[in-house]
Amino acid sequence: MKIGLVLEGGAMRGLYTAGVLDTLMDNGIKADTAIGTSAGVLFGVNFASGQRGRALRYNKKYAPSGSYMGIRSLMTTGNIINKQFAYYDLPSKLDVFDEAAFEASGIDFYATVTNVETGEAEYIKITDCFKQIEVMRATAAMPYVSKIVEYEGKKYLDGGVADSIPVEKCIEMGCDKVIVVLTRPIEYRKGKTNPRLANLVYGKRYPKAAERINSRPDEYNACVEKIIELEKQGKIFVIRPSRTVKVKHIERDTKKLQAIYDLGAADCTAKMEDLQQYLNENR
Repeated sequence: MKIGLVLEGGAMRGLYTAGVLDTLMDNGIKADTAIGTSAGVLFGVNFASGQRGRALRYNKKYAPSGSYMGIRSLMTTGNIINKQFAYYDLPSKLDVFDEAAFEASGIDFYATVTNVETGEAEYIKITDCFKQIEVMRATAAMPYVSKIVEYEGKKYLDGGVADSIPVEKCIEMGCDKVIVVLTRPIEYRKGKTNPRLANLVYGKRYPKAAERINSRPDEYNACVEKIIELEKQGKIFVIRPSRTVKVKHIERDTKKLQAIYDLGAADCTAKMEDLQQYLNENR
């Protein structure tokens, strides 16, 4: 039996996912394949490396600092998440990522990115987080507040633009059991966006990307409905926020970061018996 893990993004809402994943680790739940988008990737790699608590720890420590993320970084570097600090200094020096444990885990880990020239999602297998750090940047490169990331001759933005919740890709990869971790409660749906901004910023050079950004609300909402249907059919198991915790994309309030993490841990704990039953069915 092949177990898949699907991790939605959501910037600092991703600490909900971190709470879920740490609880899965506490209960010995393992996965064969993981596929994430944006923060789902950035925080999800700690599940593969077995570094319980790391995502919460470094975010609480550094989120209040302007060196990590925010308007100062956006104005000086063109990226709201500081490239040097967040992707190079932090995992290699400040709170070291265990690359050896990641590689030894045996988990096939994929990052979803959006090709700005085609407008399509691509799924890049992460075999070495340090050597592929630009893929990690690409999957979380939020439109408008991030520079386009180039990797192996292609240009990418946030994977959530083209595939916010890559559940269908996970099933396509042959996973028999799929655990989906969402960062929005069940009633959430994306509202319509004004197409003029995407057309203004990306339309001339990357019309396919602009088109995809503008169609994202409809695609996201359709994906949520599909997930609800698959969940009812017992084909996937979903863990989502049981209530809304207001957390900004660039959140500096450590109490709010702790609160969304704690909610993830609590929601996962509450569903653990059902999850175990789901994983053990038809084995």
